[in-house]
Amino acid sequence: METINFNIVSSKSRIDWTGRKVTGAHNGTIGIKNGNFILSDGKINGGNVIIDVTSIKILDITDAAANAQFAGHLASDDFFSTEKFPTASFDIQTAKELSNGNVYLEGNLTIKDITHPAGFEVSMQKDPNVISLSGKLIIDRTLYDIRFRSGNFFKDLGDTLIYNDFELDFTINAEAVFSGQSQN
Repeated sequence: METINFNIVSSKSRIDWTGRKVTGAHNGTIGIKNGNFILSDGKINGGNVIIDVTSIKILDITDAAANAQFAGHLASDDFFSTEKFPTASFDIQTAKELSNGNVYLEGNLTIKDITHPAGFEVSMQKDPNVISLSGKLIIDRTLYDIRFRSGNFFKDLGDTLIYNDFELDFTINAEAVFSGQSQN
């Protein structure tokens, strides 16, 4: 059995986020700090992704002052508490090959030091030295103590309600690390 470690190349990976509210949506990007995938005989057998929560950017608000204010709010305790919790992570526990060639990953998602199981389908492209995974993870923010304007916790929010689910659309690229090669 051949086992190969693939380190995530942050500069060649991307996460786009979308959060929705009654009156519309906001979107942006968030960076990947590092991580890896372990492949045994060409199949995912483990790994993790570390997300740099401090890198969150808002793309749909073009006014600089409004953008900075919103970014500050996302960094605050109302949302991600980035000063206390600068990273989030997904640790792969199992990977199931699907009939369409995709892979269903299950693991532990940790945000704000709170961990819950999560699962989602990814499309994986691979060659001997590079793998690319893409997919969408839908997260219920209230599981991670992100309750601001959630209808689960506050009444009569009207058009200020923010929906509980937010989406992460990602493409992650990783390169093989062979013996004698330095690890990132």
